Amino acid sequence: MYERILVRYGDLTLKGKNKKSFVKKANKLIREKVYNESVKYERHHDRLYILLNGADPDEVIASLKRVSGLLSFSKVSKTTQDLDKIKQVANEIVQSELDDKEVTFKVETKRADKRFPLTSLETSQEVAPYILSRTNLLNVDVHNPELTLDIEIRRNGTYIYCKKIAGMGGFPVGIAGKGLLLLSGGIDSPVAGYLAMKQGVEIDAIHFESTPLTSIESAQKVVDLTKKLSQYAPENTIRLHLVPFKDMHQALLEHVSSRYNITIMRRMMYRIAERIAKDNDCQVLINGDSVGQVASQTLESINSVTEVIKLTALRPLSFYDKQDIIKIASEIDTYDISIRPFADCCTVYVPNNPTTKPKYFMCDKFEQKFDYMSLIESTIKRVNTIEITPDSPIKLALEGVTVKEALNN
Repeated sequence: MYERILVRYGDLTLKGKNKKSFVKKANKLIREKVYNESVKYERHHDRLYILLNGADPDEVIASLKRVSGLLSFSKVSKTTQDLDKIKQVANEIVQSELDDKEVTFKVETKRADKRFPLTSLETSQEVAPYILSRTNLLNVDVHNPELTLDIEIRRNGTYIYCKKIAGMGGFPVGIAGKGLLLLSGGIDSPVAGYLAMKQGVEIDAIHFESTPLTSIESAQKVVDLTKKLSQYAPENTIRLHLVPFKDMHQALLEHVSSRYNITIMRRMMYRIAERIAKDNDCQVLINGDSVGQVASQTLESINSVTEVIKLTALRPLSFYDKQDIIKIASEIDTYDISIRPFADCCTVYVPNNPTTKPKYFMCDKFEQKFDYMSLIESTIKRVNTIEITPDSPIKLALEGVTVKEALNN
């Protein structure tokens, strides 16, 4: 019945002189995600039609849901401008949507081709009675219907569909540049990465791991989270930088007061992340901070941490409630991975009473107690960078070893 998918670009069409580059980027992503040699593509003004040619429409739509920059899409059947044929196809589509229960219903017609003899309203008034006479499950409601049949009469034919399926929205990933996501094993940072990609920012990811001080499973969580995020990335690939943080971690535990340990730890992470970002053409850092959620995310803590870098640190979740973050995490299928009971270095040694209002002079005082710059240089030289795709077979399953040892096995 449905032989094509209608794709709507949404806000991309409002980009004026930049519209062409935005749409071109979106179309490239569509072709990457809808990896099916059977399908063909047709452009008409501000719309794209995907001709299925036997491809499963639900599989195509599942792929389109991973393309940022798309407003919505619909399964569509195309017919001629013959009124009898329009009625027949419209009835078939509506009947296929009914599930043996009564629903409210309306017909919405858009007559883009003014040569068609009936007005939009007249067309709807012809089609609706035809459909209503063939079922007892429909009741007309023109104000708030449960089911709307859309008919679009255009010069090259009539397009008929029932449902608009929401897309990601936003802008095509990559169109806004590139950022480095500080990816922990928790709930928040993967959601932050997803929201950044949704707004057009391509990402690399960086994770600070302290194996064997922390379990290898905590690093595996991050690999698996990156797999999920890579579904939205260009070419389905994200580069993950695994930073061996054990030596720095031990130095912090030895030289820094427990109350300031998390603050100084994050300052070191940001110094390292800035270097990795610049080496990989990333213009910003991205993290999962949500203001006030934990001690390290008070305004004072945020300022104390980011004062050590020059790059901008973006926080997509700054003012999100936790339940809203969890909802998105569930939708993008990262939540169950994030709640695996394996802590990373930011959580495994959290003190009982961390400072919520760190002082700059105290941060400087603790950092002067050890040669952190040498440790940063040594750490950066030992970073393991791997490319992650949705099907990456990486399994870090060797207990009591470092990430590097696990990767080599």
